[in-house]
Amino acid sequence: MKVFIATKNAKKLVELSRILVPLGFEVVCEKDLDAPLAEIEETGATFEENAILKARAGLEETGYISVADDSGLCVDYLDGAPGIYSARYSGCHGNDEMNNEKLLAELSGVPMEKRTAYYVAAIACVFPDGREFTVRGECHGHIAFEESGECGFGYDPLFISEKGCFGHLSAEEKDSISHRGKALRLFKDELKKYIDVSGENLC
Repeated sequence: MKVFIATKNAKKLVELSRILVPLGFEVVCEKDLDAPLAEIEETGATFEENAILKARAGLEETGYISVADDSGLCVDYLDGAPGIYSARYSGCHGNDEMNNEKLLAELSGVPMEKRTAYYVAAIACVFPDGREFTVRGECHGHIAFEESGECGFGYDPLFISEKGCFGHLSAEEKDSISHRGKALRLFKDELKKYIDVSGENLC
């Protein structure tokens, strides 16, 4: 059975494929389409709503079961910002360097005890018969005073977790505690309620 992963992010594609392929799915992605995946306007008020919007668009585009992710960083001192606007916080979508620079500027002079933050990942799955579900993973930590490390992406060089800065963690170390790692494990468990390993609908 085919499942479409509605993302333009290669790293998210790899992480989601690691879950879906062992379950017996044939993964379809943007490169398998005749034309590039249309940009989806993220008009939702939550990570879950935006993930659903992207997954529904993937279903409409392909007719396959579709999966999408929406994720970001929430800083308590900034009342949850950048939140759902994490990828475009600086005004330039997907520019990690500019986003990190703006975040550090917004937290200038703020002591470590007030720099608490958490990453969020919401994963949505929609089915051709109208069924839908979302799962959510969170990872809590602090924002550093400067960037460190060369691993990961996004705000990882600034995010200090229980295992240290994400910018220094291997993929395996990060997956074990990260928001997306937690969401993917929940997603795998939830998906099994809908589809068995052979790809047949359970309900």
